Amino acid sequence: MKYEVILFDADDTLFDYDQAESYALREAFKQFGMHSSYEVCAPAYKEINKALWRDLELGLISSAALRVERFTRLFAAHGLELDPESFSAAYLLHLGEGIFLVEGAAELCNELADCRLAVITNGIKEVQYSRIQGSSLRGAFAQIIISEEVGSQKPERGIFDHAFARLGLTTEDKRKVLIVGDTLTSDIQGGISYGIDTCWFNPLGKPKDPEIVPTYEIRALSELRLIIEGREPGGLLGVEGGPGREEPIS
Repeated sequence: MKYEVILFDADDTLFDYDQAESYALREAFKQFGMHSSYEVCAPAYKEINKALWRDLELGLISSAALRVERFTRLFAAHGLELDPESFSAAYLLHLGEGIFLVEGAAELCNELADCRLAVITNGIKEVQYSRIQGSSLRGAFAQIIISEEVGSQKPERGIFDHAFARLGLTTEDKRKVLIVGDTLTSDIQGGISYGIDTCWFNPLGKPKDPEIVPTYEIRALSELRLIIEGREPGGLLGVEGGPGREEPIS
């Protein structure tokens, strides 16, 4: 095996976040007796939420503040007299119920029983634990590393240090580790900076970023098995003629 330890991102890598987000927002508005507000507010919410998660990656907001701020902004923009904290609590409860796996996720984790699998996510702890434990992936992971518990988020070095410590890995083990994720600025940049190989899960064919070059790029999770075995199909290398990584950082 070329890689023995696989670090998976959670949202939009193993779990379909868009489906879970839509479900949670719809159910929360329903709980507050505002069924029709979902269709009106959903597009704005997605943009607000995306911007705030980007701010989290940059260290501009904490996950605790993000939980409520997204609804504070949403309700202000739409003139809704709802309590953002109460709505956030309801939303997070429903988000944890939104167990929608990305196609091929369960099959892949079963196939990789000979590897050590871990989750490394910037997500909210109660949501991630609820979805993982409620899914067919429960028991698949040696460790679940969540930024809220660690006090550091991807792409920062701290969350990778924590993951390596929890997994009993050393600097010399970096060549055996692969991170798989859908976000260039957190998953891939974090892996590159830490000195481990990276696999960008890009099912929608998003444009590449010449500043953040993954070792591999895949369109379907089923392609990952070949990479892990060192039999990657043509066209998956991040850099023509070689892997897209920096020298290992000690």
